[in-house]
Amino acid sequence: MKLVVNGSETFIGTGGREFDPSLPTIVFLHGAGLDHSVWALLARSFAYRGFGVLAPDLPGHGRSVGAPLSSIGEMADWTAALMTAAGAQAARLVGHSMGSLVALEVAARHPAIGLALIGTAAPMRVSDDLLTAAKTNDHSAIDMIAIWGNGYNATLGGSIAPGLWMLGGAERLLERARPGVLFADLTACNNYGGALAAAGKVTVPAILILGSRDVMTPAKSGKALAAAISGSRITVLEGAGHLLMSERPEEVFAALRS
Repeated sequence: MKLVVNGSETFIGTGGREFDPSLPTIVFLHGAGLDHSVWALLARSFAYRGFGVLAPDLPGHGRSVGAPLSSIGEMADWTAALMTAAGAQAARLVGHSMGSLVALEVAARHPAIGLALIGTAAPMRVSDDLLTAAKTNDHSAIDMIAIWGNGYNATLGGSIAPGLWMLGGAERLLERARPGVLFADLTACNNYGGALAAAGKVTVPAILILGSRDVMTPAKSGKALAAAISGSRITVLEGAGHLLMSERPEEVFAALRS
């Protein structure tokens, strides 16, 4: 569906069912340079289990218009405005990578019911080589993310959906991003220094889902963030990398349902 959020048209995946604000709401927030499609399986799974699903393309991403937002704080306030525009009240927030920082900041600033952070870290530093390549729209930035983002098994195949190539799929998705979007997102992640402060303000149930072979947001950094969130739980997927929704969709779904 499409909504106008802060004056700009936004595309939102709803998991194949019409969004109903009277149902418990779950908001899925994608990572840098990505879009709502990374949530396809999870969004549909929850939409058909009694949830109202909002999986937006952030401004400038996917089918949403406008320029990308320049900071995690701006993305958090935009997410709250999205929920208001959709008629949703406090929601369960699920974020991956950059989206995990946004979800964390939303939970610290606005009412929430639950929080799930996938492939997260604090701080979320970005390598100089990756930032430089993204700034010049060099394809090597996409190659780096696709290679670093997938666990070892995913680079060899191993998709539970026959015929899908996880490494190539990640590259094709990142190639669809508009010029400058990936750099803006990575810069926002690199510049965000408020994760631990935001974590200390979270008062809702929280789970962190981490990959033991994640080289972009190492599990040890995710565990450090978890330690700052009172009562949080951790699920570590052994052998998995950063792009957990494609590598281990069933295990991520089970962890979220818990």
